Amino acid sequence: MLRINDITYAVEGRTLFEGASASIPEGHKVGVVGRNGTGKTTLFRLIRGELVLEGGSITLPARARIGGVRQEVPSSEVSLLDTVLEADTERATLLADADTVTDATRIAEIQTRLADIDAWSGEARATQLLRGLGFTQAEIAMPCSAFSGGWRMRVALAGVLFSRPDVLLLDEPTNYLDLEGALWLENYLTRYPHTVIIISHDRGLLNRSVGAILHLEAKKLTLYTGNYDTFARTKAAQQAALESQAKKTDARRAHLQKFVDRFRAQATKAKQAQSRIKMIEKLETIQTPQEAALRAFTFPEPEELSPPIVNLESASVGYGDRTVLGKMTLRIDQDDRIALLGRNGQGKSTLSKLLADKLDPMGGRITKASKLRVGYFAQHQVDELHIDETPIDHIRRLRPDEAPAKHRARLAGFGLGADQAETLVGKLSGGQKARLSLLIATIDAPHMLILDEPTNHLDMESREALVEALTAYSGAVILVSHDMHLLGLVADRLWLVKDGRVQPFDDDLDAYRRMLLQSDAPPKKDKPKPQVRQASRDDLLALKSEVRKGESRVEKLTEMRDKLAKKLADPALYEDARLGELETWNRKYAEVMDGLERAEGLWMAALEKLERAEP
Repeated sequence: MLRINDITYAVEGRTLFEGASASIPEGHKVGVVGRNGTGKTTLFRLIRGELVLEGGSITLPARARIGGVRQEVPSSEVSLLDTVLEADTERATLLADADTVTDATRIAEIQTRLADIDAWSGEARATQLLRGLGFTQAEIAMPCSAFSGGWRMRVALAGVLFSRPDVLLLDEPTNYLDLEGALWLENYLTRYPHTVIIISHDRGLLNRSVGAILHLEAKKLTLYTGNYDTFARTKAAQQAALESQAKKTDARRAHLQKFVDRFRAQATKAKQAQSRIKMIEKLETIQTPQEAALRAFTFPEPEELSPPIVNLESASVGYGDRTVLGKMTLRIDQDDRIALLGRNGQGKSTLSKLLADKLDPMGGRITKASKLRVGYFAQHQVDELHIDETPIDHIRRLRPDEAPAKHRARLAGFGLGADQAETLVGKLSGGQKARLSLLIATIDAPHMLILDEPTNHLDMESREALVEALTAYSGAVILVSHDMHLLGLVADRLWLVKDGRVQPFDDDLDAYRRMLLQSDAPPKKDKPKPQVRQASRDDLLALKSEVRKGESRVEKLTEMRDKLAKKLADPALYEDARLGELETWNRKYAEVMDGLERAEGLWMAALEKLERAEP
């Protein structure tokens, strides 16, 4: 078990942790959430022992190995496969010793340990990890120097997963993965045999891969059972309860103050007035836990153009003499919300660049509305901001004739306040740089907005604000993202980029996720098809009984869920003296939600069996 006991730590005079405690049982998968700047990454450094605590302690089981992703894999001539194999230092050391040791007893110990850690399957496991993270079989044999920093980060992730530490620490791992890589990682983490602690703003990842949420707020740590959605519901109930209690306290204070103001000057009432003054002083001011406000993105509205705004007829695109995508016959209207799906390297970014006029077509015909304006956002544009200039400088260059007040209003519309406006870009956070790049991409009120991984470095609240802005936006949206939550809320059309073609994907995102996970699963041996037998009357009766029982289970669990939700909304439950009881009710609520999900699955399975069996 990882025990964080009463820790205190400050950075440059700013206290991040003060008497914070939490215990994470062995084997648990935990997501760490909290506003940007509260100390999530610092917590990881404290756990790894890279920083010295000012108070308290962090303890781990004896000989527990802690693993995390390095900032970047060096640009060496070592192949990707060998780089991942070398990450498991114990395996590498044992294999080296096996070639040199002559003592029979030591040889036996080495061989036993090699068998225990499954060392002989190392190359196969390392290859599987690299393939899951988007590398082809040919690329696995290439040197690290052949890849960019983002791709080398994937190699670093593969290395730490290969070494299988007892405590795996991951800090925003999906920031350098595409959708397919992120989905693969989600699935891998659910099967990881040891403790996983992951900092992430990816709601889908936190819903599908963890069973608890560690919330960092007000210098304290609180562990909630359940995935992110369960945590969000619990926090909403707490918020409502505290706000209700705060209103009651304010009303009580106002009532007492009214008496004091009325009778303070009267000698006969002076003693009573003084008593009420003391009562007012004793009334606790209840602070409601305000989450970061949704700092809305304000996209300028374009004028309406006649459809279609873009039309492709047998178009092709590529680089030099190499065609990446061909025979594309596609149409885009101004009210379209299109998500581009496909594994990395299939051509999603190439298509985005073609639509954004960053690449010329190699063949076919592309027709665009004469007044079409296109906004384009990609991660490399964030990196190309002028780090020695301020956001105001960037906007002034684009709009030299506008008044300074208008420049500041534009920045404020993207969550960049007065302090950030005059701060050098090099000193801004990743999220603030992304906001500035989004402002620049949309400053001309584009009719079509192309977003390539827009949520990297944006916190949970900013992602929700982006969803709101894109929903209200009246232009077309072309979206490439690993954030399934964002795609699910924004996109109403899916295009699959695969094998040099772009085709509509007629199913939904869940179906695409299942398709990817099935394609990554090991092939199953063909089994002879069972003989189809006509269901008898007794079979049908049994199936109908199973359906009724499933429906009854779902109804009972739904009733239990509603009762527990009502219980969690009780303000009294959040008093200090009852926090232990609150933890119990939170745990029960998570258990009921888990049971309800399983019961609904069983009920639906029973219904499908009955439908297949009925003549």
